[in-house]
Amino acid sequence: MKILYDLPQGSPEWFSARCGRATASNFSAVMAKGQGKTRQNYLLRVAAETLTGKPMDTYSNGHMERGKEQESDARNEYERIRDVMVQEVGLILHDDILVAASPDFLLGEDGGGEIKSVIPTVQLETIRAGGYPSEHKAQIQGNLWTAERNWWDFISWSPDLPAPMNIYIHRVFRDEEYIANLEKETILFLSDVRAYIENVSELAEKASLWPLKRLKPLQMMNLPMNF
Repeated sequence: MKILYDLPQGSPEWFSARCGRATASNFSAVMAKGQGKTRQNYLLRVAAETLTGKPMDTYSNGHMERGKEQESDARNEYERIRDVMVQEVGLILHDDILVAASPDFLLGEDGGGEIKSVIPTVQLETIRAGGYPSEHKAQIQGNLWTAERNWWDFISWSPDLPAPMNIYIHRVFRDEEYIANLEKETILFLSDVRAYIENVSELAEKASLWPLKRLKPLQMMNLPMNF
């Protein structure tokens, strides 16, 4: 595991460091089942990044910028409530697999956190349901895997609600069975990316040579080129 501390999330350098890697925020796509469209779309993106050396998602809009601001507020409130000091990091890279994770923070040697800014109605239902939304499982367990941590705090933040409803914290522990399956599926996904690139490369080479293969026998027969 390699932790890049001085790499601001959202910076050009951060996007470049993630390029061509399966990232924790997209592990849900890696694990996607059904018709496979979600997984295939992500596979195409990683393949394109691998071939071009350029990240495909370098944009930032107003909603994303507001999310960053709210994330900072949530982190500060978390520190106040838990009486802790968290450590912000840029990116964590797996030692052996093309995998990267961008935690919202790390805490001590064992923990970390994921912050989600949500609208009040979502916050109320999350509190009422308890636990944490299943759509975040792949990302959180992926962070635990990549960062080699034992627990991860899921933090749901809705600043328009009054305290204590504005912040909801649920601690998630490692699910070793899930992580083992996630690792297996990620290795398979990256293998599929390589196979896809090889297949398209072969098809592109054949397509570029096809006119030459077609014209050569025609030229030998002294036939018109528009035959």
